[in-house]
Amino acid sequence: MTKPFEDLDPKESRKKRRHPILGGLRANFLTGLIVIAPIGLTAWLIWTVVGWIDGWVLPFVPYQFRPEQYIHINLRGVGVIFFLVFTLLVGWVAKGIIGRSLLAWAETLVETLPVVRSVYSGLKQIAETVFAQGDASFEKACLVEYPRKGIWAIAFISSPAKHEIDAKMPGSDPKVAVFLPTTPNPTSGFLLFVHKSEVKELDMSVEDAAKLIISAGLVYPGQRPNSRPVEFTPPTRLAGE
Repeated sequence: MTKPFEDLDPKESRKKRRHPILGGLRANFLTGLIVIAPIGLTAWLIWTVVGWIDGWVLPFVPYQFRPEQYIHINLRGVGVIFFLVFTLLVGWVAKGIIGRSLLAWAETLVETLPVVRSVYSGLKQIAETVFAQGDASFEKACLVEYPRKGIWAIAFISSPAKHEIDAKMPGSDPKVAVFLPTTPNPTSGFLLFVHKSEVKELDMSVEDAAKLIISAGLVYPGQRPNSRPVEFTPPTRLAGE
């Protein structure tokens, strides 16, 4: 007589019971890969960028100032040091009266060149946006209905809508500009202007919302990446109860 609840597929059952050591090795390997991959990729990226800066800066440095001729070792990162010192000196000079006068004269000269003017103005705007020293940042994380009603997406409140945008949008209630990032790359996205009443602000911080976007919804605020819900086991009854 066959037992109830007998395995319908004995091969599958034997496969599950087979090679427990291989399963443990596989889990350990994946865990180690999760730890090593970000560290290794970060180190490789820094090493590559430092080498690229060295190759670009060192040809402009006189040979007698290079430490490799004294220690006979090709040190990576020397070009980065010269670049940082040179950039600090340029910034220090640019803050003075003479530096500001020279910059104003150079920008006036650039404005007279048709093609160079467009390239310079675009690059200057990008540099000022990326390296701005102000405290401008996203105010809060929020939810907006996108790309249609009933579907909600995480966005970041940027600033109130102003000037022509505020005047041309229908309705008298306040409007806000929100940035809707893409997943898993939050550096790209869409700029949306919506009514403030259509925005649902979130209690989570901007950093936590960014983590949620990058992880494609796998990491919520206060949750570890590999955490699982704890299973509840009801207490067993004692004998005689």
